[in-house]
Amino acid sequence: MLKETNIRSVVKGITYRVAGTCTTMLIVFLFVGRLDLAFYTGLAETFSKIGLYWLHERVWLKVRWGRKKIEPFNIWLTGLPLCGKTTVGDLVHQKLRQLDIPLERIDSKDIRELIPDIGFTRNSRNQHLHRVGHLICTLQKNAISTVASFVSPYEESREIIANMVKNNIIVYIKADIETCKKRDYKHVYEKAICGEYQNFTGISDVYEEPKHADIVIDTDEVSAEEAAEHIIKFIKKRYIK
Repeated sequence: MLKETNIRSVVKGITYRVAGTCTTMLIVFLFVGRLDLAFYTGLAETFSKIGLYWLHERVWLKVRWGRKKIEPFNIWLTGLPLCGKTTVGDLVHQKLRQLDIPLERIDSKDIRELIPDIGFTRNSRNQHLHRVGHLICTLQKNAISTVASFVSPYEESREIIANMVKNNIIVYIKADIETCKKRDYKHVYEKAICGEYQNFTGISDVYEEPKHADIVIDTDEVSAEEAAEHIIKFIKKRYIK
């Protein structure tokens, strides 16, 4: 998707205005045969239309008719550690920002750095996601949508979020555990297998696959870019019509 830059828009506006003024001057000259009158007419038209455009825009800023509010939504990416949630979530966030949607990115790593004492037991994870749900609700009250990526391995954890936030979209980032191990640049799977990490999803703790995911993406089959595009199409169809 290509985005119109401010400088390009300014140049387009200037060239359009110059072309319009020159056309007016040419028409006046052809009708009356006076170059000075054509010049002054073009000059007057330029300033009057700039003022008219400014006034027109100010009036339309006050008119609410025809505006459509985008309801805040939450894209919840879930899956095994190292399945690609964060990578896909970052791409989705970048692409949605290009649409000028009020948006925030929430990743489990960032939240855990803010609250480092959170445990990894089933109860601790559920309590943690309850806090995350409150954060998303606060953002949604301010009309801000969110892209969140959390392992969230339990069905009840995901239900907590679904019951708390508006327009929750569950995206299951599916990947074979052997693929996740190959992507393990942090060596967390290796440490979990050795017993350094307890309650590690996929090794010493379960991952309950979502029963009712809105989107299922197999990162063994599609690239992160393709996955992001698929999610963007879903959001556009459902929330940005």
